[in-house]
Amino acid sequence: MAQKPSIPKGTRDFTPEQVAKRNYIFNTIQTQFELYGFQPIETPSFENSDTLMGKYGEEGDRLIFKILNSGDYLNKVDDKLYQTKNSNAITSKISEKALRYDLTVPFARYVVQHQNEIEFPFKRYQMQPVWRADRPQKGRFREFYQCDADVVGSTSLWQEVEFVQLYDAVFKALKLEGVTIKINNRKILSGIAEVIGASDKLIDFTVALDKLDKIGEQKVKEEMLEKGISQEGIDKLKPLFTLSGDFNSQVEQLKGILNSSEEGKKGIEELEFIDKAISELGLQTVNLQLDVTLARGLNYYTGAIYEVSAPENVQMGSIGGGGRYDDLTGIFGMKNVSGVGISFGLDRIYLVLEELNLFPEAVAKNIDLLFINFGETEALFCLKAIKQLRLNNINSELYPDAAKMKKQMNHANKRNIPFVVLVGGEEMKSDSYTLKNMVSGEQEKVSLQDVIAKFK
Repeated sequence: MAQKPSIPKGTRDFTPEQVAKRNYIFNTIQTQFELYGFQPIETPSFENSDTLMGKYGEEGDRLIFKILNSGDYLNKVDDKLYQTKNSNAITSKISEKALRYDLTVPFARYVVQHQNEIEFPFKRYQMQPVWRADRPQKGRFREFYQCDADVVGSTSLWQEVEFVQLYDAVFKALKLEGVTIKINNRKILSGIAEVIGASDKLIDFTVALDKLDKIGEQKVKEEMLEKGISQEGIDKLKPLFTLSGDFNSQVEQLKGILNSSEEGKKGIEELEFIDKAISELGLQTVNLQLDVTLARGLNYYTGAIYEVSAPENVQMGSIGGGGRYDDLTGIFGMKNVSGVGISFGLDRIYLVLEELNLFPEAVAKNIDLLFINFGETEALFCLKAIKQLRLNNINSELYPDAAKMKKQMNHANKRNIPFVVLVGGEEMKSDSYTLKNMVSGEQEKVSLQDVIAKFK
């Protein structure tokens, strides 16, 4: 007996209903992207390995899916190297390409490669799948979609302000309330590292700090000690873990902590600018909250960083994030091009909307009308009507086989089709249609124009 097929862990099949709901989210986000002036681009699903490797930190690099070279991929590995069992050294010989880990680094590569064709500042959006060799769990998959918007070619903080508004507009359109945008600034983290004497360990510091929500204060401190950050320096972090109050009061406390760091003070200024502008402009549904322990463990962020949290009554990780990156295109040889961007986690947003029952009923609707098939003559008559209905954007179809009536009716019920149309000899003579409501069971004889008027 043949073995039942399966799919890799961390991937999913999607039913017609799920695809319809996902498309609802895609379309909602895309509408807002375009309303804010972003233009669409697409990049390949896989990139050259040297485009991706080294851009996400040590932990990120481990999660990149490598693609084996075509043909005899072990041919370039000599016996001496093979005997070392050094997977990193061997991988560089047998794999020259990798699946993209996110959309931001490929976008930076795109900007550098197409710089002579781009009008700066360049506002782009991109909605495509990405892959990460992560441990699958609720809301975390190995293949998932990101919906990104970025601006490159401008250092203006008004872009950061607009991205907060964009998040607000999307979640307002999705009717998702109680979303929190946590914001911090990488310069503040650099300033804190400077104050505790760990400037040379900034990456280790931020990677550990970024785990605070997951592993707690004590474990974070232990990881910092393991990375060589002194106990004296860690003790200086105590006020950081206990910061409380609203945006302004936290900023005032930060000023006291960072009074000796010019870099840290610059980060505070940028946060105050964004907060003041948002206070003036107002938000419709999301809350903006300062979180000085927010680090986002990606090496390329240099300024403001965002992380979006689902409503408190839903157990879910972040549903979006992003930030400012001044040096990203520089890694590909294009200096002094600042960028800032955000991402929506489509798959997690889907789970949140599903849990809160926020998908509109019409989203999962398939067709309005199923025409029952009584035979070849009747079927042709029905198809002429169906042609007119489709020209009027009314979703309708003919059951393909002249099967028993019960089977065709059961098919309509299983697909939740609200109405069926019955056409026999009497209807054909009078050029009419018997319309049956599958919920109430009521039937009525109507003309084709009546059907069009009813459903249009």
